[in-house]
Amino acid sequence: MLDFSKFKGKKVKCAGLGEVLFDVFPTGPKIGGAPANFAYHCRQNGLESLAISSVGTDSLGFQARNLLAARFLPALLIENTKETGAVNVDLTDDGVPTYTFVEDTAYDNIPLTETALGIARQLDLMCFGSLAQRGNVSHRTIMALLDAMPKGSLRVFDVNLRRNYFSREIIEASLKRTEIFKCNEDELPVLCEFARLQEKTAAAYYEYLKSLGIYCFIFTEGASQSTVFLNDEISVLPTPKVEVVDTVGAGDSFTATFISRLMQGDSLVEAHKKAVKISAYVCTQAGAMPDMPAELFA
Repeated sequence: MLDFSKFKGKKVKCAGLGEVLFDVFPTGPKIGGAPANFAYHCRQNGLESLAISSVGTDSLGFQARNLLAARFLPALLIENTKETGAVNVDLTDDGVPTYTFVEDTAYDNIPLTETALGIARQLDLMCFGSLAQRGNVSHRTIMALLDAMPKGSLRVFDVNLRRNYFSREIIEASLKRTEIFKCNEDELPVLCEFARLQEKTAAAYYEYLKSLGIYCFIFTEGASQSTVFLNDEISVLPTPKVEVVDTVGAGDSFTATFISRLMQGDSLVEAHKKAVKISAYVCTQAGAMPDMPAELFA
């Protein structure tokens, strides 16, 4: 069972580990990367957060440092000879993105440093995904940093099944280092296949996760609804109808808000409602790290 009560009243330290990249929209580039988005939205919810990644010495790397600083998000961006990560984003009429990723970039080659290990040893919460693990260097670094975290800390695996940038081995190694798991409706069938489940439902997959000792599961279904499982509780809420600009980063804001609120003492349903509210707002804004009005968190 997972107990969030020990974090209530504590200044929670968290990090997003993995890709810092630029989402290149038809209108121009926006800073992003799922773990960095997570860290940004945790900070909006009052957690002490930072992003851990690698960027190049190119102009995009310089911009990444400046843009994260402008959003008051501390970052350990380890310098790399590879170019800074980028992904070309095309949007449907409904604002739903499709991605084309540049390969062998800085975030595929995050080096393991003593500074990063020192940070990991002090964290209460870390979010990571599967995309950055497509690079062997980053995969080894991510595993080592997750293993360095203190006993009783929480590791959030927000899987990103992009193109051929994942494998059963990476998913299984990551699940061994996970207390909270998140996926969406497109990813669930693949995950159920990997788990050799006949029934490809969120409820069936949660039973599988519990068999691995994972007692928190976040499942989003885009414009339809979201379901969250915690221990023996479940909450299902519809997705609000909003004027969508783009949905990039909406899932990251959902996960960050939901977990932040649980760590601050909210009930499952309260945390879920706030996560739905924040992610709906992010859908009405351009990019994954928009300015967030204070009244959203009242």
